[in-house]
Amino acid sequence: MKTLTFIRHAKSSWEYQAGDKDRPLNQRGINDAHLVSTNLSKEPFLVDAVFSSYANRAMHTCAIFMRNLEIPFSKLTITPQLYDFSGETVLNFIKNLDNTHKSVAIFGHNHAFTYLANSLGDRFLDNLPTSGVVTITFPVENWKQILKGTTVDIIVPKQFK
Repeated sequence: MKTLTFIRHAKSSWEYQAGDKDRPLNQRGINDAHLVSTNLSKEPFLVDAVFSSYANRAMHTCAIFMRNLEIPFSKLTITPQLYDFSGETVLNFIKNLDNTHKSVAIFGHNHAFTYLANSLGDRFLDNLPTSGVVTITFPVENWKQILKGTTVDIIVPKQFK
């Protein structure tokens, strides 16, 4: 069994003249990331590995979640492959994960995450909002074999406001 958790970066700021990869989170994004991750921490959130896009907004969201979920930073890998908006590169990344990882969390971007949540899961999602979380399980032992899984959870900030 493999478990994959998609976590979309929190709301970013357009206030600064920064390139797309350098945009920071805005205050709402920081608050929402804390809100969602704090609520996730009420139940065990166990992962073997965490991967994040190298965009500033994704890494900052990842850091907030990891701190609140008490995931050691030694489990984190930053990868340019998750800086993808179509989903093709992210899917290739997932299918090439180390099979010793049973459960992984990845931090990245839309439209890739909404597309993949709908393609791989069994519940339709119109849009994965910022700080949104989707967890899908797959009845396989090899990441290359994932096709269609079971969407076990969809969490969005509005649930806690």
